[in-house]
Amino acid sequence: MNYEQLYINGQWVPSHSDHWIDVENPYTMKNFARVPSGNAEDVNDAVAAAHAAFPAWSKTTLDYRIELMETFLSIFKSMAVDIVNLETQELGAPISFGRTAHCDYQFTRIRSYIDLAPQVPMVETMPLSTTYRAPVGVIACITPWNYPIGQVVQKVIPALLMGNTVVLKPSQQTPLTVYLMAQAFHDAGFPAGTFNMITGRGGQVGNALTEHPLVNMISFTGSTSAGIQVAQSGLNTVKYISLELGGKSPCVVLKGADYEKAVRGCFNTIFLNSGQTCTALSRLLIPAEDKAEFEIIMKRLVSEYKVGNPMDPSINVGPMVSKAQFDTVRDYIKLGVDSGAHMLVGEYPVAEPGDNGYAIQPTIFTNVTNDMTIAREEIFGPVLTVITYESLEEALQIANDTPFGLNAAVWGPKEQAIEVALQIESGNIYINDSPRDTAAPFGGWKESGIGREGGVYGMLEFTQQRALFDTCE
Repeated sequence: MNYEQLYINGQWVPSHSDHWIDVENPYTMKNFARVPSGNAEDVNDAVAAAHAAFPAWSKTTLDYRIELMETFLSIFKSMAVDIVNLETQELGAPISFGRTAHCDYQFTRIRSYIDLAPQVPMVETMPLSTTYRAPVGVIACITPWNYPIGQVVQKVIPALLMGNTVVLKPSQQTPLTVYLMAQAFHDAGFPAGTFNMITGRGGQVGNALTEHPLVNMISFTGSTSAGIQVAQSGLNTVKYISLELGGKSPCVVLKGADYEKAVRGCFNTIFLNSGQTCTALSRLLIPAEDKAEFEIIMKRLVSEYKVGNPMDPSINVGPMVSKAQFDTVRDYIKLGVDSGAHMLVGEYPVAEPGDNGYAIQPTIFTNVTNDMTIAREEIFGPVLTVITYESLEEALQIANDTPFGLNAAVWGPKEQAIEVALQIESGNIYINDSPRDTAAPFGGWKESGIGREGGVYGMLEFTQQRALFDTCE
């Protein structure tokens, strides 16, 4: 791939900008590629192409769009080896985790959208009217660095299937795998202008997209603070807004649960991908009387999470994505120690990264209270806070005492776990070791977002309604 171009109006083209963004390997801490730092003129070109393509694309049949998406998926699957290798280099995700979570699972998500698209209720009959759904128009998709393909899939695939056109701005830190996706769309025969991709910085490309008068909707994933700015900018021209934002998700373990399975399940969310996951279960809530038992289990199981070269299949914890993220997590660890929390496992990283690049050892704090900063703010690193509770009422109070509501988990006897889960203020809640369902709606309560991604509900986000009062003779 030639990463020094943008994909606009069905062609690979040079940027109008003469500036570049270096892409760093967070394990070697060396730059290995560069992409254009796009500008407002590039945004104008891409949005104009998407706007021009929309009338014809929106009138195509769903069957036609599904046929093209099937071809795209087949081509994209053939790129699996390149996807995994690139994500390991640009994100630092261990190659074993990259294959399952960053690659194969994204194919599953695409397949789910294709299979569910015919079930989207595009026409609904009311007592005295008929409601028709139509595509929104030009969608600006702005995605983060932690799941470079996954976050794109959740936006671009349903938007296109519903008849919208897209301008994508991937993260400036992990933009490379998106080039493979753009090439797959091109090779699949998607009409020029239906999908466009611009790399660049949020303050330039992102702002230009949110302010552009021909953009009809913004679909954004990132931090809550950034999401608020994006929404405020977009509402100046009354755009549709969809936001998937931060989390500080509780994992509530009840008496009677399998404590070892619960701990391992929690660890998998907070240590794999180096904790750089918005749905990470970063607050482990445990019965106070069993704290000693949990500490023994945690000390034993944490040895399974090995830090090292992400290209090594035996490694399952890679580096942080960047020096800036390394420094952020390091500061939170110091803050945890300074606030009086007990570091059960882990270490305070040295200021300068070492042999494993920007890696940080899995860190567990006990003796945490829910008013501590490390229990309230999203750290986005392999740092777990453990909080004890005396009663079920207190557990629920702690679980809900957060501005976020993206994800949660409850471990315990199934009937009781469901009863507890229905009292947690969160958009998604796992019961014991139940797997994720790609057909389910995904999104947050409170400051964790607006709207839903995934399944039929995720596709409905990219439609708008038209009611016809049609009972006349």
